[in-house]
Amino acid sequence: MAILLAFPVLILSLVAQMVVLSRIYLLHGTADIILLVLIAWSLQEKARSIWIWVIIGGLLIGFVSATPSYIYLLSYLVIILIVRLLRRRVWQTPLLAMLVVTILGTFILQLFIIVGLKVTGQPITWQESLSLITLPSVILNLLLALPVYAEPIPQALDY
Repeated sequence: MAILLAFPVLILSLVAQMVVLSRIYLLHGTADIILLVLIAWSLQEKARSIWIWVIIGGLLIGFVSATPSYIYLLSYLVIILIVRLLRRRVWQTPLLAMLVVTILGTFILQLFIIVGLKVTGQPITWQESLSLITLPSVILNLLLALPVYAEPIPQALDY
């Protein structure tokens, strides 16, 4: 049941990200709502189908992104692996885990994107990408992390 609901939830998140959130940027950084939905979903105690959600989300965002399609899939898999390991350690404060993993996950995602762009030959410097893209993206993701975590969709599914 939760796998069937992954498609509409992630497609609506993708549409919101591409239509609304791509227009809201700080310097050159933008928010990643799919990353936040995947983090919030994976922090739920009874979430069993998170890996399928990650694959679907990574493939969806990789399909519409200008970066190589495997970058989002690999980075989302690494981030959710960290979330699942962290959830075992910090299980009493999932809101704190959401904020910590949002910061860490945004850095990991941006690192994968920067390395992918450097491999493909794009001229981007580490300092420029950190100050103009990564840090503003962290701020925007943190602003959206609480509303996404408070959303009842992840709590109502997969039980």
